[in-house]
Amino acid sequence: MPLLEPKPEALRPGAARTPSVDRVAARQAPGTPEPLRGDLVALLGPEKVLWKVSDLVKYASDASPYRFVPQVVVVPQDIDDISAILSYAHGKGREVVFRAAGTSLNGQAQGEDILVDVRHHWAGIEVLDDGARARIRPGTTIVRANAALARHGRLLGPDPASAIACTVGGVVANNASGMTAGTTRNSYRTVSSLTFVLPSGTVVDTAAPNADEELARAEPRLCEALMALKAEIEADAGLTARIRAKYEIKNTNGYRLDAFLDGSTPVQILRGLMVGSEGTFGFISEVVFDTLPLDRRVSTALLFFPSLTAAAAAVPRFNEAGAIAVELMDGNTLRASVSVQGVPADWAELPKETTALLVEFRAPDESGQEAYERAAAAVVEELDLVAPVASVTNAFTRDAKVISGYWKARKAFVTAVGGSRPSGTTLITEDFAVPPARLAEACEALLGLQARHGFDAAVAGHAAHGNLHFLLAFDAAKPSDVDRYAAFMDDFCRLTVERFDGSLKAEHATGRNIAPFLELEWGPRATELMWRTKQVIDPDGVLAPRIVLDRDPKAHLRGLKTIPEVEAIADPCIECGFCEPTCPSHDLTTSPRQRIVLRREMMRQPGGSPVETQLLDAYGYDAVDTCAGDSTCKLACPVGIDTGALMKDFRHRRHSPREERIAALTAKNFKAVEAAARLAVAAAARIGDRIGDGPLETVTALARKAVRPDLVPEWLPEIPGAAARKLPRTSRTGASAVYYPACVNRIFGGPEGHHGPSLPQAVVAVSARAGKPVWIPEDVAGTCCATIWHSKGYDEGNTVMANRIVEAAWGWTAGGRLPLVVDASSCTLGIAHEVVPYLTDENRELHRELTVVDSLVWAADELLPELTVLRKTGSAVLHPTCSMQHLGDVEQLRAVAEAVAEEVVVPDDAGCCAFAGDRGMLHKELTASATAKEAAEVNGRTYDAYLSANRMCEVGMDRATGHSYYSVLMELERATRSGAVTR
Repeated sequence: MPLLEPKPEALRPGAARTPSVDRVAARQAPGTPEPLRGDLVALLGPEKVLWKVSDLVKYASDASPYRFVPQVVVVPQDIDDISAILSYAHGKGREVVFRAAGTSLNGQAQGEDILVDVRHHWAGIEVLDDGARARIRPGTTIVRANAALARHGRLLGPDPASAIACTVGGVVANNASGMTAGTTRNSYRTVSSLTFVLPSGTVVDTAAPNADEELARAEPRLCEALMALKAEIEADAGLTARIRAKYEIKNTNGYRLDAFLDGSTPVQILRGLMVGSEGTFGFISEVVFDTLPLDRRVSTALLFFPSLTAAAAAVPRFNEAGAIAVELMDGNTLRASVSVQGVPADWAELPKETTALLVEFRAPDESGQEAYERAAAAVVEELDLVAPVASVTNAFTRDAKVISGYWKARKAFVTAVGGSRPSGTTLITEDFAVPPARLAEACEALLGLQARHGFDAAVAGHAAHGNLHFLLAFDAAKPSDVDRYAAFMDDFCRLTVERFDGSLKAEHATGRNIAPFLELEWGPRATELMWRTKQVIDPDGVLAPRIVLDRDPKAHLRGLKTIPEVEAIADPCIECGFCEPTCPSHDLTTSPRQRIVLRREMMRQPGGSPVETQLLDAYGYDAVDTCAGDSTCKLACPVGIDTGALMKDFRHRRHSPREERIAALTAKNFKAVEAAARLAVAAAARIGDRIGDGPLETVTALARKAVRPDLVPEWLPEIPGAAARKLPRTSRTGASAVYYPACVNRIFGGPEGHHGPSLPQAVVAVSARAGKPVWIPEDVAGTCCATIWHSKGYDEGNTVMANRIVEAAWGWTAGGRLPLVVDASSCTLGIAHEVVPYLTDENRELHRELTVVDSLVWAADELLPELTVLRKTGSAVLHPTCSMQHLGDVEQLRAVAEAVAEEVVVPDDAGCCAFAGDRGMLHKELTASATAKEAAEVNGRTYDAYLSANRMCEVGMDRATGHSYYSVLMELERATRSGAVTR
């Protein structure tokens, strides 16, 4: 064991706990039992089988209120693996559930036996016919697919609120629709073809010219049975009419029986049935969508009404005017949304009765937009709108930033309202539809029903389509609360069906919580046909049993998850999964959601239980060490949960007092540490030049084993040489700003082979060239943004350096009269924001007087207007860093790049590189995983320049792509320099 290996006990929950009824049993502590584990390892290989109890726990939860612990998790790489898994399940009498993003709200992505992760290894999009169609793999998020299509002026029809995280496979399998899809733009209507694997292992490509002949040869009984069911349905005029009527409004409850009416062959019928089948008929391995025009001329308003009834009454008028979206938010929803960054704080003061409609029109051109705006104005003129708080404008806008803010508030309904629920309560998200003309009546009835059962009312939805969503929060650990939920569901389902002839699931699919009520909505004849269809396609019941179909009238009460209280920063988490695609470690170890899920399971356990011990043993590396600490999860989370901050706190908890003292000592003596680091880098570079990097890698690897991998960096060949010992000479007289070269740029030099000015030289030169000279203080050595200590959870060292840099900056800038320009985005973030909690009261006052400016903002806003670009490089690819995302500087990066390059590309898969200062040297596998997709995209072609604005992130991208990244400010200096230039 390494000398300073942290003790897992440091993270053992210390609070008094009552073991939860749904805790993982002690017998499951060893993980996947034999022979299941051994069989699957032999079948697929050890790297594709996740068997530790920590693996099983982190996959046991999704965005739904249910929790089922699988026996094993497998991660297939191709269709051959899928077929092998299904064949094994058939032979052994086992059950299989497919899981992609885990954003489903009704437990569809949970299984109790073999759970198959089809997000890893299953992403990718091929744009066809100049964007008219797209071939998409099931692990691709909707946002990622639309990013590729946007270049062609196209987009997908389905647009669920979880588009940032949900995947194409899940969207098709649930027929999820969203804000604008309605009944005409959803997957059922816009899927051109599918490739899927049936439970038997047969692969069907519905676009193949001979698909029916091949299916008839492979599955003759299936083809015969499907055509027999079709004939039976078509012979029943009453049933046919009922099926057609049920899909006049949004409906995802049960199987798409209209597939038997719309398809004329077995393959066509199966294509329809697979949509919305929730993984119970097969695995969808590829989808070809017919895409829709991306109308870029957008006009949007958030209109406030005095009551829910008044808002609902206005919906048909906007529909008639041509609105593509009319979204409803009631007063409770609006008030809860203040937890979402950017939402006006005064919404918290809105009267409870207030209701808002988010109305949007989209047009392909200016004339179309103006026509829509005239139609919208005519409707608004006749409405009695209210403005209860100052931020309400009740006006249509074209401002993209304002529009984005409106949609952010609307899409955060589940997470914002759910995040404000009482601690320890489980969240249920229901969705139903009624004929749009009866929307107001349904809203009133729903609110009354919630009140009668003692639930806080919160309603939002796609009002244009009569589709409403509501939330229920209760304590699943209390039988009385579960009984209250059960009574509500009985009354709600009867109300929806008997009074409104509505859909019990409009777009979230049946799942586990509506399965017992399927027959109530569809009647015994149609429901029995669904059971027969399942029997025909999956006669052995291998796929997703108890999802969609379940004869147990209390099935929706089984597996409800308790939500034990965890650390305050993470406690509001509803496990929605929005954070996962942004997390650098989600393909390597754990995601932010999984870190919280694992922590909650520790809290469910009795202290010292075998399960808790196993979870703690794995948590150190899987959760704490491999967290990049970049906090991009906070940006993706609608309620701003910063799991990165929690992991930094856990790192702090693992430190011994001795480690904290040493870290503080390095902060106090950082001038000497900085000089020593520069000398060490220079020496290592010379050794590498003489004998290669191998010996350095060997020595550091041995030191890591002896001391601790999370303390001793590993030498990487991409580490740049040392920076010049002296910074450029500047004058304080006449300076427009104070320039603070970050310590990383004082220690490390530029990319290998670069012959131009260093970054500090470039910033000084280009600022002077623009008539805005900068001054570098003589005493910057020994100061730092404190991120070195902050990222590792060394609170004492962080406090020392945070206060030192603020005091120094206040003096350098003459009490804040000059801006402080920082040349590394992570350091800008550190000085501007992250140091604040560690400052003394006096230094917080000084900090408020500082203006901290990232060098990108300085260049884009202050220098570019004064510069003449003399030459441009041909093409440039950009790596926006996570710090730029936090600072909102990505557009400035693009602006500077567009000034110096003819073509600028930001990869669709750009994300945090996870180098995170030195974490890429502590855990190089983290950066390799985090950058894999971006690197593949970047290396799909060549560029003339590879640009960013953070030295260690540039090193991370060097390692990932094999190309030398450097600061965009160095390219700006080259582009504006007179005379001959070289790279």
